[in-house]
Amino acid sequence: MGVNFKDLIPKNPVKLEDLSGKIIAIDAYNAIYQFLSSIRQPDGTPLKDSTGKITSHLSGLFYRTGNLVERGLKPVYILDGESPALKAAEIERRKQIKIQAVAEYEKAAAEGDTVKMRKYAQATTTMKDYMLEDSIKLLELMGLPWVQAPGEGEAQAAYMTKKGDTDYCVSQDYDSLLFGAPKLLRNVTISGRRKIPDKNMYMEITPEITELSKTLNFCKLNYEQLVDVGILIGTDFNPNGIKGLGPKTALKLIQEHNTLENAIPHIKNATFPVEPNIIRDIFLNPKVSDNYKIEWKNPNHQGIIDFLCGEKEFSEERIQKTLERIETGSKKQKSKTSLEQWFK
Repeated sequence: MGVNFKDLIPKNPVKLEDLSGKIIAIDAYNAIYQFLSSIRQPDGTPLKDSTGKITSHLSGLFYRTGNLVERGLKPVYILDGESPALKAAEIERRKQIKIQAVAEYEKAAAEGDTVKMRKYAQATTTMKDYMLEDSIKLLELMGLPWVQAPGEGEAQAAYMTKKGDTDYCVSQDYDSLLFGAPKLLRNVTISGRRKIPDKNMYMEITPEITELSKTLNFCKLNYEQLVDVGILIGTDFNPNGIKGLGPKTALKLIQEHNTLENAIPHIKNATFPVEPNIIRDIFLNPKVSDNYKIEWKNPNHQGIIDFLCGEKEFSEERIQKTLERIETGSKKQKSKTSLEQWFK
């Protein structure tokens, strides 16, 4: 779900080429889920190999990550660890949505409505263990680092960015800001032309940067107050927030009353199933780790061919072309790094 900050904060469009040389910490689960959801046949069927195993995530991981490397970016994938217990309600909510989507998909399939089939198929997206295992294998073959977070991947990515080990957090969710990410980069794994749901129209999705400091200045809040606004709206740890309370009203309440506790008496029928301080602590003091090493290696060309083409039945010609582009991008990056070191 993620906190609904889209109408509250300033966003600056950016070209990927302008981020050449930057280290980006990608929320792996968020990205893989996007690949599984969006990379599908016209009727919503995901890409599969001959054994029936889904390969949409591998397609997105290889081609779209390759696109980033070609443009000089240095991706690091961050894997989720154990979720806080409070996330159980959100996980159950998502599960129920998928169950309903399956029923709607079957109904659309019976009617032969491919548009609705694709729509509901995307909502049924589920990540299975083998998908994560295959993703890690591919990242290692591509020579790309990955970090295992002890808790939420977004929290770990935010921590690494605050430390200066990475330059940006990459996620579609604004929760990264609540975890204190100095810079959030969105629309990196899903940039391009996308169809508007339920409409025969398309829109161009471009990467955009949101900076925490500029967000706080724009909203006239401090960091802890931004977290309080998020809690009022609803997060993964209190999915419903305050019923009927929109982002702009939540912002105004914290601006006027400074804290969530002071604002609650001014909200009609405001109730929290969980003590707000517990939710607040998840964002302000998340479970993170310093036990990681970020290192990029040369891609294992033959290993990638054997895995994607031999095992997963991808087109070897297309894989080879992408590998050539990745190699070109890697050489440019190494050349740029050498020059920077020379002039230090």
